[in-house]
Amino acid sequence: MRRLLMLAFYFASVLVAQDGKARAPFGKGARTGTNLNDTVRFTKDTIKDAAPLDTDAASAAGIKAILNLQEGEGHDQWPYEGVYREDNGVLPIGYRVGGTAIVGLALIAVPGYSKDEARQAALLRGLAFILKSLDVPRMQNSFEGTYDVRGWGHIFALHLFLELAAHNLIPAVHAAAVADQTKLLVKTLCESAIPDSGGWNYSRTAGYMNPKNRASTFMTAPALQVLFLAKARGYEVSDQVIDQALASLERARSDGGGYGYGASMQSQNAVPEEKLAFMDKVPSSASRATACEVTLMLGGRGDQDRLHRSVLRFFENWDELAVRKSQLGTHIQPYGIAPYYFMYGHLYAAQAIEMLDDAAEQALLRTKLRAYLARSRDQDGAWNDRQFDRSAGYGTAMALLCLQMPHLQKPAARPAATKKE
Repeated sequence: MRRLLMLAFYFASVLVAQDGKARAPFGKGARTGTNLNDTVRFTKDTIKDAAPLDTDAASAAGIKAILNLQEGEGHDQWPYEGVYREDNGVLPIGYRVGGTAIVGLALIAVPGYSKDEARQAALLRGLAFILKSLDVPRMQNSFEGTYDVRGWGHIFALHLFLELAAHNLIPAVHAAAVADQTKLLVKTLCESAIPDSGGWNYSRTAGYMNPKNRASTFMTAPALQVLFLAKARGYEVSDQVIDQALASLERARSDGGGYGYGASMQSQNAVPEEKLAFMDKVPSSASRATACEVTLMLGGRGDQDRLHRSVLRFFENWDELAVRKSQLGTHIQPYGIAPYYFMYGHLYAAQAIEMLDDAAEQALLRTKLRAYLARSRDQDGAWNDRQFDRSAGYGTAMALLCLQMPHLQKPAARPAATKKE
């Protein structure tokens, strides 16, 4: 009974904190310190080649690391941690939900989940945390101030729910709640898109629903992909929202194949590299260009040549990403590359490789990606692109999804537009 009362108090404190009235504790098991000495960090002089990882061995070590990283009073979450805080210093609930959902995707992606009771129990706890957290004020269809990260939680919670449903892995105790929240998340994403100019952004300096906001290209790509998947599974998704978001990505592409940090209101397709702002140049966008190209392909607006070149540019500019991994600061000159682009870039490079038509080239690039992942793996088998210990859950999950990408189902293409009566 005492344990139940303690859990009830903790859950209540989290819910209140996300309403801005109190500060939630990180809870038992939280990894609140930094771990800069143990996390791989690079300078251009310390980048070394490595042998490609063995997928099975690296995946097993990664799963072990992830299970050790689950935290909170209920031992039920894998928060992503960045420098941003809400409500007088609270780690954003959108980051807690999003990080936990991404880890959930990795737990079921690595073979052996059906026989791994530890993974199943960890995911059950994580799923309960996500469902509970989606009900707090900070996760509703809203936006506060000019910077609000709840959308990341919406995107990846929806992705996890859709994948669990596809593999018949939703626990019976949560089946009704997952079904209800899946519908609500689809609706929320459609309604939270930037009107007219299209796409999504966690930073909306012009005001929440102002069409003068620019879409974040690296947020718009995963948002579109999960809506394609939802539409393919029979959920109602606005074709106008999809069309406007795809158009925002198309406008953001520059002459050299880079993608702007924010989608300009005018097409950048003919703008040469030397005319671009520093955060829009090719090295800056090497991690998000693959995400954009895959998404445009899925949306019927891409092509194989552009997709292939985006993967090659990812490797060509990898050093620029690496020197920002696990470092302090975010958009630092010369390219404005934030540390959180590092594992994101690997994930969408892996996805782009699997969308290529050339099987021989795919095999070469898969091997190359496993070698690049080996460069940045910590000694305990985890990956972390931030200076915060707890973000190793997110980083390791992203790496595991990269390693398993050749065996995963390809992302859903955009279904045909709904015909109007």
